[in-house]
Amino acid sequence: MNGGDSEANLAYYALHELHILPHELMKLSSRERAAIYAMIAVRVEREKREQSRSKGKRR
Repeated sequence: MNGGDSEANLAYYALHELHILPHELMKLSSRERAAIYAMIAVRVEREKREQSRSKGKRR
């Protein structure tokens, strides 16, 4: 799911990492979805920083 529709990418992440089914995600209000998407963005950013740190330590 690289590139393309960002909402589809977020839904993909919600399904595989948070176990939220697509139909459950779509039932949420736009504010609730926005909150989940923001939380996903924070988590992904934190995971990227941690991954970057671990790569730096291996060198």
